[in-house]
Amino acid sequence: MGKVIAIANQKGGVGKTTTAMNLAASLAVLEYKTLVIDADPQANTTSGLGYDPKSIDTSIYECMVNENDIEEIIISTEIDNLDLVPSHIDLVGAEVEMVNLENREEKMREVISEVRERYDFIIIDCSPSLGLITINALTASNSVIIPVQCEYFALEGLGKLLNTIKIIQTRLNQDLEIEGILLTMYDVRLRLSNQVVDEVRMHFKNMTFETIIPRNVKLSESPSFGMPVVAFDATGKGAVAYLNLANEIATKNGMAKVN
Repeated sequence: MGKVIAIANQKGGVGKTTTAMNLAASLAVLEYKTLVIDADPQANTTSGLGYDPKSIDTSIYECMVNENDIEEIIISTEIDNLDLVPSHIDLVGAEVEMVNLENREEKMREVISEVRERYDFIIIDCSPSLGLITINALTASNSVIIPVQCEYFALEGLGKLLNTIKIIQTRLNQDLEIEGILLTMYDVRLRLSNQVVDEVRMHFKNMTFETIIPRNVKLSESPSFGMPVVAFDATGKGAVAYLNLANEIATKNGMAKVN
């Protein structure tokens, strides 16, 4: 039974999509069968893994609203062990169309349940909002990773997200856990970056990953080439950081591979 992890933060520009696609690719490189679900209408994970969202006819949207078969929507990527459920712009309309559906918060969980047995990890890239699609993703997940950028206002909005997670734990998914807070866009040269690291670790000591994701040019460039950084610049700092994160998560979940 695959572990389902949502990558969520209602703040934009915190490295959410970068984390979703690169964590998923890193888990796949470490030989874990991995599925990444692009649940963001911007479809950046879809394009970052080499697919043009404009050419996508069916996505997670059709599965949730029209009950399309997810098996027919999953597509393979250039990375061995990594599959993708793509997104396209129509996902914007899903929230409106789902308002009157029965058990509307459970739709993504129902869809994912059909393929969970096939994967070790299922990673969901959420949109930068706390709308119905993100609530679906959190309801469908075992845990959530919260990316926090090492910049001013880093903790702004984090309280609101943690409150939303508590509500979901109470009403929709009592098994939802916080996998960890992930510090992103770290610049060792900036005193502010180090202050943010200290502040987050002081407030959320046991919830913060050891791995920190650095600011890295190759990490920023790789999506424009339609590939994750582990394929674009395998020995660079960005790729190494996400491989370390993948190892940390596998170890935490008792799934580390013995060499």
